[in-house]
Amino acid sequence: MNQCIHNGFGLHRFGEQLTGPEYAGRCIELLRSTGVRVELGTMVLEVTPDKKDPLRQPGKGLSDPGSQKHHPLHGLPGAHPRCHRHPGHRPAGIYTAGAAQRYVNMEGYLVGKRVLILGSGDIGLIMARRMSLEGAKVLACVEVMPYSGGLTRNIVQCLHDFDIPLYLSHTIVDIQGKARVEKAIVAKVDENRRPIPGTEMEFDVDTILLSVGLMPENELTRKAGIPMDPHTKGAVVYEKMETGIPGVFACGNVVHVHDLVDFVSGESDLAGASAAAYVLKGEASDTVVLDLVPGNGVGYTVPQRVRPADVDRSVNISFRVRQNYGPSQITVTCGGRQLARFKRQRMAPRRDGAHRPAQSPAGKSRRPADRCGRGGYCRMSSIKEVICICCPCGCHLQVDPENDYNVTGNACPNGAAYGRGRADSSHPHHHQHGAGGGRSVPALPGKNCAGRT
Repeated sequence: MNQCIHNGFGLHRFGEQLTGPEYAGRCIELLRSTGVRVELGTMVLEVTPDKKDPLRQPGKGLSDPGSQKHHPLHGLPGAHPRCHRHPGHRPAGIYTAGAAQRYVNMEGYLVGKRVLILGSGDIGLIMARRMSLEGAKVLACVEVMPYSGGLTRNIVQCLHDFDIPLYLSHTIVDIQGKARVEKAIVAKVDENRRPIPGTEMEFDVDTILLSVGLMPENELTRKAGIPMDPHTKGAVVYEKMETGIPGVFACGNVVHVHDLVDFVSGESDLAGASAAAYVLKGEASDTVVLDLVPGNGVGYTVPQRVRPADVDRSVNISFRVRQNYGPSQITVTCGGRQLARFKRQRMAPRRDGAHRPAQSPAGKSRRPADRCGRGGYCRMSSIKEVICICCPCGCHLQVDPENDYNVTGNACPNGAAYGRGRADSSHPHHHQHGAGGGRSVPALPGKNCAGRT
């Protein structure tokens, strides 16, 4: 978390925006208040069904697994960047976005001067802004999918505000240079993600950052024989985050890759409480188990299995959709009988069961001009479109200046206040064009949705 010096953490867990170090500090204080013993610099080398696990500690070497107490909750590793096979040579200047983030924010090294970013994950978007602030020129962000993989607020704050173009349905087809990256060739792809001949673009760059997603780290999980989900690439879990081995619980990115650290913390709370209950009450008796089956348009669910006898009042189910959706209904059925139904205005594959808007191309308005009956164009409506960046939902707002700045499209009162402020040119959030060659730069920020300046 120390390398994540940007804000955006803690809205769900603490009700305010925090930087990564601030968020980690809050969690450390909460941990200290519990009195739980913490072993720093310690690595679990193996997870066994009998829960006697060898540990490696600095200065102590490998501990005797027989001397370890039975620990039902295991802090399994998180996730690592996906491997990406790129064409061309293997020159210097190609980094994962996370590695570049550490070099810049913690080590003080600027990894390049002319940068191209492959993938539009959140870390890639955040590094586009970070590199720009450090004086580098970010030429573009290239995404192979027809939609962005990042949060709406990061699209706005990290690309739009710095005039960095986002090329959807594009990918890198060639990297040139031997000692150091010199050029990158980008081409448009078809619906099967194959490059389309004749659409190539050449970028003179010395650095390429890869933001192509994460994969759960599950070496320990596989070695322990815990059942895995082929869709999440993580452990199969029950409603209380227990794995297929009784008394072994998993949480966070080892189960599936989360979009917000707040969600990881919430899931860890559930796993920890469940492990404590297991210690006190022992293993649950055999009971009915329901398998959650992803329906049409749903890629996977977490948890994958539910034991109704162990459910107190309700079960939180995370899921990921397969494509962008507009106004939709989420239905839960059992044996043909509808159990629940939820409405969402928008959903996108990037997030778990959330109502995130589908992305439009960078810098383009999605609302067409008003066409009059004579085939020409009449006066454009005065309604302004604003993307709210108060929270990860990224609501698309419509603000009517001629109707007392009435705001629609917001999911909460904070969105309405943000929309009115952005539509009013006197508000400190509006963009100013200064001496930077006409580049749009944000003015001094006002208060965010949490009231924190």
